[in-house]
Amino acid sequence: MYRHNKFGSLSRRSFLQASGSALAVTALLSSQTNAESVQTSPTAVPFSFESLVQNARQLASQTYTPPAQVGAPFTDLDYDDYRNIRFRERHALWAGPAARAVMHTYHPGWLFDSTVALFDVADGMAQPLRFSSDDFIYGDAALAKIPDGTELPGVAGFRINTPLNSEFQFDETLSFLGASYFRALGAGNRYGLSARGLAVNTAISEPEEFPRFSAFWLERPQPGQTQVTFYALLQSESVAGAYKFALTPGQTTVMDVSVELFFRSDVEQLGVAPLTSMYLFGANDQGGFDDYRPRVHDSEALIVNTDQETLYRVLNNPPQLANSYFAAQSPRSFGLVQRHRSFDDYLDAEARYELRPSLMVEPQGDWGDGTIRLIEIPSDLEGNDNIVAFWTYDRGFKAGDHTSFSYRMHWGSAPAGASSDLARVARTLAGAGGVAGVKPQTDRRKFVIDFEGAVFATLPARDTVSANINITNGTLAGHVLQRVDGHADMWRLVLEVTADGKPAVELRADLVNDERKLTETWTYQWLKE
Repeated sequence: MYRHNKFGSLSRRSFLQASGSALAVTALLSSQTNAESVQTSPTAVPFSFESLVQNARQLASQTYTPPAQVGAPFTDLDYDDYRNIRFRERHALWAGPAARAVMHTYHPGWLFDSTVALFDVADGMAQPLRFSSDDFIYGDAALAKIPDGTELPGVAGFRINTPLNSEFQFDETLSFLGASYFRALGAGNRYGLSARGLAVNTAISEPEEFPRFSAFWLERPQPGQTQVTFYALLQSESVAGAYKFALTPGQTTVMDVSVELFFRSDVEQLGVAPLTSMYLFGANDQGGFDDYRPRVHDSEALIVNTDQETLYRVLNNPPQLANSYFAAQSPRSFGLVQRHRSFDDYLDAEARYELRPSLMVEPQGDWGDGTIRLIEIPSDLEGNDNIVAFWTYDRGFKAGDHTSFSYRMHWGSAPAGASSDLARVARTLAGAGGVAGVKPQTDRRKFVIDFEGAVFATLPARDTVSANINITNGTLAGHVLQRVDGHADMWRLVLEVTADGKPAVELRADLVNDERKLTETWTYQWLKE
């Protein structure tokens, strides 16, 4: 129910150069209840974020109408057809000699059976865009299903290409495709984890909703401008929202997001800045996979930065649905990270998991009382996104309510907040308890945590390092703390833990020198089968 299949992301991993431009005229969203109904008028009209907010407010007072389906021949496209459809590069929006960003679109069809409306905004005027099969290049099988000159009912989404890795080529930097999912890249990255516009009632007793962006307004960049600003309308059964995005590509790509939400009906749990990723197995959780690769994951840990500490929660592929909660009143930042950055860590020459970006969310302003929730879903395929993380209010919302919030997203190999000045968790290993060379003690679990950082190398030899260890629903059967020989900046903590019979054992540990905190706080959830 909560698992997202990533087959549709394969085309998003390609490199495209952009040149030329093509514009066409359709209609603008004004007071219609669905963005899909806008492509009827050829008139450009004034646009502002304030007008979009008012539109979302009005829509929230109306009954939600599901999006229209594209139907045949677009739904006749299969996976092979769809992956062999490419946007025609010379039709890229905004292309020109001084362009620093161009836009391509995604073809409707296959899994993407509803469309979004796109508008080009220049000088405060929004001009709707229309697309046809002439804007795409088709493989032979797809061409037989989509004849030349076919008018498209809309597009499935769009991508922004920028000179991300070189001044001389436009690399895909941002992609919106499917519901409210989107992805971005920092320099040198390949697509991995996703973000969503909103999560509504995820993994609770109430039915989950999947809000969708139904229309986008893309502000035409000025010549030479690197930042791209665009706006979106989000709708679901319970909520309508206006979004403003400002994208700044770079070594770490930054996205500023401002949100205004209006509620059609009651919402028990609102997930803010939701993140979605994949964790199949790693050194701490092999999961019985018979695989030549030592690790398979887009992200390996959740990080939560508060005013008091940095929490490092190692991810799992659990035997059953698992939930973790971290109290976080207006956190400084949180996100899903990929720390292991060597090819040898993964040994996958095609997927190149070491190049997947980390993503940190930095709240802007005071979010108030809330909780960061982590959901881990059992999975047997790396094509499934089985990790969900978001911040949620400590309260629900009623029909007629309004809320707003802003945040900054950092996408890249080493984004702000992904590490602290403290020694960090270098790796987590796990296995059967007991002493090597004798029969394992199956009633206990061994956890090995390596902390690494320059702070250890600067400690005087006489100074002592000790461990703070906290276990809930389990018992510490023993532990060892030692400096790793040959590594002046590394200490290893070994825990032997038994379960008390409760569903989940929660573990927490950090290292200190007297009252001085030396490390991040390692956290873990052990589900004993």
